[in-house]
Amino acid sequence: MPAPLTRLGDIDINTFLRDYWQQKPLLIRQAFPGFESPLEPDELAGLALEEEIESRIILEQGKTPWELRCGPFSEADFSELPESNWTLLLQAVDHYIPELTALLESFRFLPDWRLDDIMVSYAVNGGSVGPHFDQYDVFLLQGAGERHWQLGQLCGPDSALLPDTQLSILSDFQAEAEYVLQPGDMLYLPPRLAHWGTALDDDCITYSIGFRAPSHSEILEGLIQDSLQQLTEFERFNDGGRDAPVNPGLLDNDAIEQVLELWRSHINRESAGDWLGRHMTRPKYSDDSALTEPEDDYLNELPQQLQKHPASRFAWLPSGTDQARFFVAGTSHDCSTQLATALCAEHHYQIDALLALATSETDRCLLNLLWFQGHLEDPDDEEALEDDEA
Repeated sequence: MPAPLTRLGDIDINTFLRDYWQQKPLLIRQAFPGFESPLEPDELAGLALEEEIESRIILEQGKTPWELRCGPFSEADFSELPESNWTLLLQAVDHYIPELTALLESFRFLPDWRLDDIMVSYAVNGGSVGPHFDQYDVFLLQGAGERHWQLGQLCGPDSALLPDTQLSILSDFQAEAEYVLQPGDMLYLPPRLAHWGTALDDDCITYSIGFRAPSHSEILEGLIQDSLQQLTEFERFNDGGRDAPVNPGLLDNDAIEQVLELWRSHINRESAGDWLGRHMTRPKYSDDSALTEPEDDYLNELPQQLQKHPASRFAWLPSGTDQARFFVAGTSHDCSTQLATALCAEHHYQIDALLALATSETDRCLLNLLWFQGHLEDPDDEEALEDDEA
């Protein structure tokens, strides 16, 4: 199993996090020396035929400029594509391919709950998704072939986009730097930096390791929605015992302070931590059936070796002496600190070690739930592997 990267080129991880992360791009030559793509073009095309996998094809000159086609696709769809200038995008491929799941271990110098997924881009000569920017951090690892990257300006809400296309293509791209990436090379891009990648040959494969970053509006909306669920119509503005106003139209400081105090009483460290834990562990693709509670105890039937399901996200925060709140799939659970730290420290486990840490009934219930809902799985279970790859 790969270990987290300790250096990115000539700089150590702490320097990267201090000076580059979310601030400026960084080219890392041979970040993964001798890297060989775990996926071949035919395998990527095969994944694009699957209904469960989010796939897209982008043609620079299709029925319209920068035409977007959404999968699942058929073999006939691929046979009708031109010889050049198109790209296939596959989302969350790390959920299905163990080699890509293992690749994510290299990026655990950042919190697991910040990770979004690995998107794979396959392009023929000239293939591109056009000049654009993303709202999140991304590492672009070249897997096969060569890709020419141009980096441009920092974008914002006023950046002009091309009309008449479903893609967010910049109408004004100002190239300020350019690089050619070969297998094993990696390019880090912070949010909102304009970039444009173009395949220089057939069978060009790029792995995009993207990270989640909720918008301020998402955060505030989520916190407010949580608070609304705790309130009733019987809790209302109250200014009993107030003084007569100096002017009948004046909004006095006491009234404003009461509104602010209402906010502070509901939006605090505890509520913020609970919302963040639930939000950042929500699965990329929701499955309400996975939230079913177990009716039986399966702990005596578990295999000796366990692993975290590739699509599952774990997080935790302290909630008292030796106690924690554990978050998974957008839900929160009480457990011991020792169990929470063990579940989040690794992605592979020995069941005996976990049971030794689960000294309370609450801990045992959590382990039972994680197994029943599929967040913990048997790495040697062929049926589970087939489900992951379905």
